[in-house]
Amino acid sequence: MTDKRLIRTYSGIFFSPLEPSPEDICPEDIAHALSLMCRANGHFRCFYSVGQHCLACEEEAHAAGLPRETRLACLLHDASEAYISDITRPVKLGLPEYQVIEKRLQDTIFRRFGIEPENEDIMREVSRIDDTMLYYEFLELGGHALFDEAPLKLSSPEFVCIPFEETERQFLAVLHNLFTEEV
Repeated sequence: MTDKRLIRTYSGIFFSPLEPSPEDICPEDIAHALSLMCRANGHFRCFYSVGQHCLACEEEAHAAGLPRETRLACLLHDASEAYISDITRPVKLGLPEYQVIEKRLQDTIFRRFGIEPENEDIMREVSRIDDTMLYYEFLELGGHALFDEAPLKLSSPEFVCIPFEETERQFLAVLHNLFTEEV
């Protein structure tokens, strides 16, 4: 019998979401799981994945001319959801223990990929870009604006349904490119 505190990932790793180990965090697991996970709890007009959202965030950071580390943080900002799923913002507010688990896991993932989660400048940009994409995703895919004022968007992501395999491939390619890019 498998330890009930562990999940088995796509790559076959037995992973502890409550006590994450950096060496167990696999880019392929993140890309695969996020490409199969629907944003907005499925309340869009088509399947639009968390992976697509992360790619759109990185694209926006790139269009803004932000440094490689910030772009990488944008790509990986929801990577914890590959291991603990996505929960809508209103529900997260009522789950303080989930927030602790999510932060511990996300910080471990960031550190695994060389991002300092305590860097306030990077995290502020990630939050701003995340909210920008949230606004435009809901406008395009949900038919309504979430905020009174539209945030400035510099990129042109496509908010359309694409096969999960394509999202997975793109995610891994962007991640690879960010790691091989000159700093």
